[in-house]
Amino acid sequence: MTAAGLFRAIGLMSGTSMDGIDAALVETDGDAQLTVGPHASQRYPPDLRHVLLRLPSSDVHIQDIEQQLTDLHCEVVRSLCTTHKIDLESIDVVGFHGQTIKHEPEMRRTRQLGDGQRMANSLGRVVINNFRQNDLDHGGQGAPLAPAYHRALVRSCKTPEPLAILNIGGVSNVTLIDGELLYACDCGPGNALIDDWVSAQCAVPYDEGGKIAAAGRVNDSALQRLLSSPYFQHSGPKSLDRNAFSATPIDGLSPEDGAATLAAFTAAAIAIEAPRLPSAPREWVVVGGGRLNRYLLEELRRRLAAPLRVAENLGWIGAAVEAQAFAYLAVRSRLNLPLSWPSTTGVSEPVTGGVRWNPIPAAGA
Repeated sequence: MTAAGLFRAIGLMSGTSMDGIDAALVETDGDAQLTVGPHASQRYPPDLRHVLLRLPSSDVHIQDIEQQLTDLHCEVVRSLCTTHKIDLESIDVVGFHGQTIKHEPEMRRTRQLGDGQRMANSLGRVVINNFRQNDLDHGGQGAPLAPAYHRALVRSCKTPEPLAILNIGGVSNVTLIDGELLYACDCGPGNALIDDWVSAQCAVPYDEGGKIAAAGRVNDSALQRLLSSPYFQHSGPKSLDRNAFSATPIDGLSPEDGAATLAAFTAAAIAIEAPRLPSAPREWVVVGGGRLNRYLLEELRRRLAAPLRVAENLGWIGAAVEAQAFAYLAVRSRLNLPLSWPSTTGVSEPVTGGVRWNPIPAAGA
């Protein structure tokens, strides 16, 4: 901890897009004081991503994958520290979200791959992981958890409220910040369906800039079938698994029309949620990988009733926000502060979360 009572924390995020790892440094008291530091990203090796996308139904030895994944996260922490001349011993806590392979809030089950003790031993630092389970155990959805950080980030920048922060990762989720009101929910699909489609149809990992979608046309019939999911009939708080939606309605479409239709699906699902927000946002700010899909952003601008900007327009690092969030949440966990509220996850009361792992010295050390 610094002399000013601030914790130095590194957060790690590997989202439902399953494309790689983001790491970010913050200094914070776990409340209103927040300084954002450098960040780093590393894509998953193609063979690891292929295995992760098949989990949990794959017959691979999951403990081996978890160890490989944990070690890769440790490498990203060390890379961040080396590149930016950060003394690893100055880090008070590492927030290790892990890789979600299954999220079943209705069954009170969630699974994020990542060995907290292995990371704590490897880095020699306190690690917090398993952020979601305590929320589920108290009747919540276990997600989204970033709203506490979104509020701190907005307040640190003195951005006018009410404001909606829209994270488009594998799934999409929204945080509404309006004075004392903090509300959140998963809206629907994000990048996952689009990524899977263009990977299968075009042998590319994602639709860079939305160029594939921009060359196609939305198939309205397929879009309406996609939007017929019962999920869109319910208000939040609510949350999703990456595989909650099937892309079957776009079977037979060209690669371009399929990508355009799936981008429209993501945007339309967000637009369905927008009027259900408890306050009308002055503007929407997009973070996560979806902010780089220009076709998707134009679909959103057509459907939302308020201005839309990307994180960089506010001086934020859009690729790092979720990793920063889990650095911030790790500090809150250490201080036993709430990570979620009834209005963000549906939990019965404000609850903290996370499991702490202290490094165990090697035998003979």
